Amino acid sequence: MSMTDPIADLLTRIRNALMSGHDRVSIPSSRMKRDIARILKEEGFIVDFRHEEDGRQGSLHLELRYGPHGEQVITGLERVSRPGRRVYVGRREIPEVLGGMGITILSTSRGVVDGQTAKRLGVGGEWLCNVW
Repeated sequence: MSMTDPIADLLTRIRNALMSGHDRVSIPSSRMKRDIARILKEEGFIVDFRHEEDGRQGSLHLELRYGPHGEQVITGLERVSRPGRRVYVGRREIPEVLGGMGITILSTSRGVVDGQTAKRLGVGGEWLCNVW
């Protein structure tokens, strides 16, 4: 299976798992996907993640977070920069998602970071996605 946008695939798999009420989702792993999962965990959108090596690419297993009454913690995932249309933002142009209730994830020269960290570091980069 040829995949042209692995980040969009990650977001779609998370979205589909949430819509189906699953507690966990497994996806093919990559360094960027692990970095995005780390940010989602730090920001409280997922419970935990783990990387499992299988001799090839490996798998990334995410444990999804739900509220006390079963409501989704992640209500929206949006891919911004795509392989056919890259979107870059400067350090002063990093957007705020839902008035600070969501996060922006950027790929910068300092690694994959959330928007607040990028502002603190004073760097811009490729605007990968928004999560709220």
